[in-house]
Amino acid sequence: MMTNVTREFVEGLPKVELHVHVEACISGDTIEELAGELGVPMIRPKSELFRYSSLAEFLSIYEWWVDLLRSEEIAEQVAYVAARQMHGDGIVYAEVFTGPRYWAWLHDHVQIEALCRGFARAHRDGFTDCYLIPSISREQSPEWAMDLVDWMVGVDRVVGLGLDGNEEVLGRTSKKFARAFERASDLGMGRSAHCGESSGPWGVWDGLNFLDLDRIDHGVRAIEDPELVEHLAENRVPLTICPTSNVITGLHESIADGPIDALYRAGVPVTVNSDDPMAMNVSINDEFGNIAEAFDWTTGDILAVQDHAIEAAYCDNEKKAMLRELQRDYAADAGRWPKPGEST
Repeated sequence: MMTNVTREFVEGLPKVELHVHVEACISGDTIEELAGELGVPMIRPKSELFRYSSLAEFLSIYEWWVDLLRSEEIAEQVAYVAARQMHGDGIVYAEVFTGPRYWAWLHDHVQIEALCRGFARAHRDGFTDCYLIPSISREQSPEWAMDLVDWMVGVDRVVGLGLDGNEEVLGRTSKKFARAFERASDLGMGRSAHCGESSGPWGVWDGLNFLDLDRIDHGVRAIEDPELVEHLAENRVPLTICPTSNVITGLHESIADGPIDALYRAGVPVTVNSDDPMAMNVSINDEFGNIAEAFDWTTGDILAVQDHAIEAAYCDNEKKAMLRELQRDYAADAGRWPKPGEST
């Protein structure tokens, strides 16, 4: 079947995104400007700043530019600009990661609260409704992680706990954060972790077995283990997949070589996300367009995957119903709501 997906349909669809990093919503121009103001030499020319051949190289450059974010005013503006950019891409609701470990000049409490203020201000101004998921880095201590979880309770616009870092380098680190994630679960927070990207299927199993995760970030290497794919499908464990990111960091040769379609067809509730939009020059609209072209996805497939994202979101049922209604109304007006028997 040939795709019936048009760019116009994708751009107009009121979308939900669950895997995007606020630190990667900063433009090269802004990074160059901040470096100039601080007298910090550019690590490489602006035209080369966002070119990477591996996850390790990306993380190294990423850490360099986040070090330029040295005040809570900058943090608040970073969040505000990110929400404004997402609004321009037709995203109505987003859950956004931040890695406090990278913000060396700000205490994590100050940094997180500043980002939340930026998101709140942006939403008041009519931009995307964004919520924050602070993410532990795998080299941090379990004690730090526990302190963060206890502090996050009740912080406005914080909805979950994340975990990231290069498992290929750091190894099987999930178990040491088990108590922090158990505490987050007890407190009603969402629990998500980057795994099955730099790690193989074992990273996903570790996340499920030790961290009580309710969704997996990336998780694409689950495809290497049929038993794991079956487990994810049967237990409706969502994957927040970022196809272009996996190509840029060298995991896949192309989007067509990635497993998102195979996982989707196997019944895994996959979602589509941009990961690092400015840093990788990709939007969620680009992702949907590229996937539709690579795998002949229809508008019904896109709506089904967006429904996965709504179901996986860390918001209440009332907001989920509102998001579904927005998408259904849009698709019906566009004449693209699936007919009986098609994917929904």
